[in-house]
Amino acid sequence: MLDRVGGKWSIGILVAASQGPVRFTELERRVEGISRRMLTLTLRNLERDGLLHRKVHPTVPPKVEYTATPIALELHESLVALTHWAERHRSAIADARARYDRAHGGDLPPVPEG
Repeated sequence: MLDRVGGKWSIGILVAASQGPVRFTELERRVEGISRRMLTLTLRNLERDGLLHRKVHPTVPPKVEYTATPIALELHESLVALTHWAERHRSAIADARARYDRAHGGDLPPVPEG
């Protein structure tokens, strides 16, 4: 479960959905760098885990909205704190990685950003 909610894409989606109903295209714009395919897969997994509720409105074309469930809303404060922490320390972590790589000859594969 921690892998799911700790993932780069899940955090952005859950933070956005915690602010109220959000549509697929809105999530696509808000979650920077996510592909349509990855957004679809992540939404399905979050819905399966009970963190998102998917509502389809019977319109033409169909309107689909995603809303955070009560358990996701409980998680929201922690996710926001984690996101802010990562933003505050991004450059310090990048500097530490560069120092480590210089000292150890860069023998580790690069760690993905995020």
